[in-house]
Amino acid sequence: MTPDRKSGKSERLTGSPNTGEPEYLVVGKLRKPHGLRGEVLMEVLTDFPERLKPGAEIFMGKDLQPLHIRSTRWHKQLLLVLFDEFHDPESAAGCRNQMVYVPTEDRPALPKGEYYQHELLGLQVISQDGDELGRIEKILDTGANDVLIVRSPQDTEILLPVIESVIGEIDLQKGEMRVNLLPGLLP
Repeated sequence: MTPDRKSGKSERLTGSPNTGEPEYLVVGKLRKPHGLRGEVLMEVLTDFPERLKPGAEIFMGKDLQPLHIRSTRWHKQLLLVLFDEFHDPESAAGCRNQMVYVPTEDRPALPKGEYYQHELLGLQVISQDGDELGRIEKILDTGANDVLIVRSPQDTEILLPVIESVIGEIDLQKGEMRVNLLPGLLP
C-alpha cells in the first residue's frame, strides 16, 4: 500500500506502473485518542484531505477494518476524527499508530502532467540518448524537490532530481520515463 500523494513534472514527482497497482492507498496515520468523546488524532498523509469528511468510509490497519467518519476538525497540524464506531477513549484505544486507507479506485483524477507516487515507481528510465538507466525504486522528498532513486541493471543507484530540466516524457502505458541527463548525474 502506498501513500496517496500526487506529483507533477514541474512540481513533485513521486509515485508504480499500472501493473501491480495497489488496491488501497494510505491517507493517514491514527496517532492516539483525544478527549472524552472518542476522537482520534490523525496525521494526514494525502494531498486530498477534503476526502476525509463526515460520511466517508476509510479502512484501518492491515485487516482493513472499515470506519465511518462522523466529524472532523483541525487541531494544530493534525486532524481530529470522530468515528461512528468509537464513543469514548477506551473504545478508540486500539486505533493508536494504525495506518488508514482508501480504495485506489476512489482516488481523485489528476490534471495532465501530474502523477501519483505509485504510478511512477517501477517505471523504466531511459536517457535522451536511448540508454536504459534502470527502474525507479524510490522517491525521496528532500524539501526543495523530490529525488528519484533509480536502480541500474548493474545494481547501483542513480539519483535524479525531479526538476523540469531533467524529467522529460512520462508514458505510463509503456512503463517508461525519458530523462535529460545533466553533467554529473551519473556515477
